[in-house]
Amino acid sequence: MGATGTGKSKLSIDIATKFPGEVVNADKIQVYRGLDITTNKMPIEERRGVPHHLLGELDPAAGELPPAGFRSLARAAVERITARGRIPVVAGGSNSYIHAMMVDRYDERENPFAADYAARHRLRYRSCLLWVDVEAEVLAEHLDRRVDDMVGMGMVEELERYFAGELPAAEERHPGLGKAIGVPELKEYFRIRTAAAYEEAVAAIKENTRRLAVEQVRKIVRLGEMGWPMQRVDATPVVDARLAGRGREAEAAAWERDVLGPNLRAVEQFLQEDSKRQRPLSPF
Repeated sequence: MGATGTGKSKLSIDIATKFPGEVVNADKIQVYRGLDITTNKMPIEERRGVPHHLLGELDPAAGELPPAGFRSLARAAVERITARGRIPVVAGGSNSYIHAMMVDRYDERENPFAADYAARHRLRYRSCLLWVDVEAEVLAEHLDRRVDDMVGMGMVEELERYFAGELPAAEERHPGLGKAIGVPELKEYFRIRTAAAYEEAVAAIKENTRRLAVEQVRKIVRLGEMGWPMQRVDATPVVDARLAGRGREAEAAAWERDVLGPNLRAVEQFLQEDSKRQRPLSPF
């Protein structure tokens, strides 16, 4: 668990490689096919052969996947993974999906992240819940740079192809994928194509990405207030090393020391304690 840009995908692959396991994606935009740069999907070559489920699998034209639908699909994925004797590693920033998947009783009419929500549901999986956190100011700078990197990788061109010929109807055709940050922000630019519109769109993408991160953290804190037993690790030194340009070795050392090491130990202890139990596993 964690805000966008904190390293959840990398950690999920590291954990799945170690134990071993398979990753279940819990990002409500990445479940759809298409817009791989815009939605920041982990490239296949960086997955190190780890099987991924619900990542780029759904037809975006089939409609938006609600949390209740994700709950059903994720359960099926977990059952397939555990049937093979492997560990399900659920990773993603869509906390509404994670909540729906994890609670024993789910009511789609309830908003668990509302200030007045008081219910405390039992979790239906015995789980090792890992929260990768980064200081807000450091993360904001990192996210701004990541948007620049995504633009450099071809995000604008990818969206231009996506919108081609059907600009007015794009969001109606794909109600889920059409909510990806970048789609609504660049819509006006593709209509008028001025330098000012381009700069405004990129600035809006950065601002909305930062806002998303803040909202994701708020929801994680809310889950903690509801009694979810989380282990929080601070990945700020990792992001600091990257922003300061200290090199890959310094960044890798910080990752090993502050993120991977503590989380591997937590998962290993969890699995040892759970070895005498028969309940399904779903470590994050």
